Amino acid sequence: MPGPPRTAALRMLMVMGRDRLGMMTGAAARYGDAAKLPVGPKTLYFFNHPDTAKHVLADNAGNYHKGIGLVHARRALGDGLLTSEGDLWRKQRKVIQPAFQSRRIAAQADIVAEEAVKLVARLRRHAGGEPVDMLQELTGLTLGVLGRTLLDADLTRFETVGDDFAAVQDQAMFELETLGAVPHWVPLPRQLRFRKARNNLGRTVDRLVADRGDASGDDVLSRLITSTAAEADPRVGRDRLRDELVTLLLAGHETTASTLSWTLHLIDRHPEVRERLRSEAVSVLGDRAPVFEDLHRLTYTSMVLEEAMRLFPPVWILPRKSLAADEVGGYFVPAGSDVLICPYTLHRHPEFWPEPDRFDPERFHPDRRGDRPRYAHIPFGAGPRFCVGNHLGLMEAAFVLTTLVRELDLTGVPGRAVVPEPMLSLRVRGGLPMTVAEAG
Repeated sequence: MPGPPRTAALRMLMVMGRDRLGMMTGAAARYGDAAKLPVGPKTLYFFNHPDTAKHVLADNAGNYHKGIGLVHARRALGDGLLTSEGDLWRKQRKVIQPAFQSRRIAAQADIVAEEAVKLVARLRRHAGGEPVDMLQELTGLTLGVLGRTLLDADLTRFETVGDDFAAVQDQAMFELETLGAVPHWVPLPRQLRFRKARNNLGRTVDRLVADRGDASGDDVLSRLITSTAAEADPRVGRDRLRDELVTLLLAGHETTASTLSWTLHLIDRHPEVRERLRSEAVSVLGDRAPVFEDLHRLTYTSMVLEEAMRLFPPVWILPRKSLAADEVGGYFVPAGSDVLICPYTLHRHPEFWPEPDRFDPERFHPDRRGDRPRYAHIPFGAGPRFCVGNHLGLMEAAFVLTTLVRELDLTGVPGRAVVPEPMLSLRVRGGLPMTVAEAG
């Protein structure tokens, strides 16, 4: 299997800490569809083809548990749905899956549309003024949607939640970069911030549960309270409830906020795309708010979002660990190996994406979808661990994007670089300041 020599392990470890995306794109460019990467004391088996992604994530998914990065994130996130395995994961998935059924998502469409309209009203107050950090605004929106649709709660009253999750993500990436070698008690500034954030999030979860009182509803919070109350050990139940809610809060708002941020950045750089979006919004919606039945009519809006997620997938890497030896893409993978599938590089594979770095929503025209393998585009993962909230997230992104574009012109700050930050999701580093004007 091609790859750097073992003597490059220390250099590769430093590169992983400094430029994770660069490490993956460099490996794909130099070694092609498969590479064995020595990183510190570990060896990473990197596969970058739809067929190998399908094998690891779906066909032989039972042989692969969550791997490097997510294993280390467990120290930060606990055993929520994102990091758990085996019977616990299956139990967790079974508990929350009904909350994401199509009929329930359809019933929540009005809430999403209402939050999008409120966002436009907030942004209008800044028209003609100083730039607004759209990442912060969109994070607030997605937290609001998450609270109302899944938890039947107002999350906007928890003012530190955004900063707390930033500290948790920072710690999770630190665990990855150091391969979990630094104990939590070491008083590094980031570890002190993380401990404070975990305590804050624990108190947030406790308040959500206390405010609920009973678990008679059909939302995710009620389901989790009922499920964890059945644990024989009350302490185990409390810990599980905390871990699952913290994971839900993080995953439920972070990916959609990131996707919308990248989409606004891309359409700002391609005004012809923005004009087509606006034309579709006016044609489909007129001057009313979107409703669930509009989703299948917002064709170009969906194409734009799919292309944005191709270039900047919310789940940028999918680490796995092999339980038993396997053969992947013709290469032997020993038991206990760290295996990487990277949507960020897979979505730029030149065999399936001509001019892969170019923003072109036409790639996702309904007439062209059959030209590519299914696993060439996996922004929400794939296989049994496919993101449970993808349909709600896509509806939210479509409603917010079409409402914003119809009403406002959002323009990036000239000269400010917009740089990806590969955390647990692929964020915009340092926020996304944009000026606000009425749609022209």
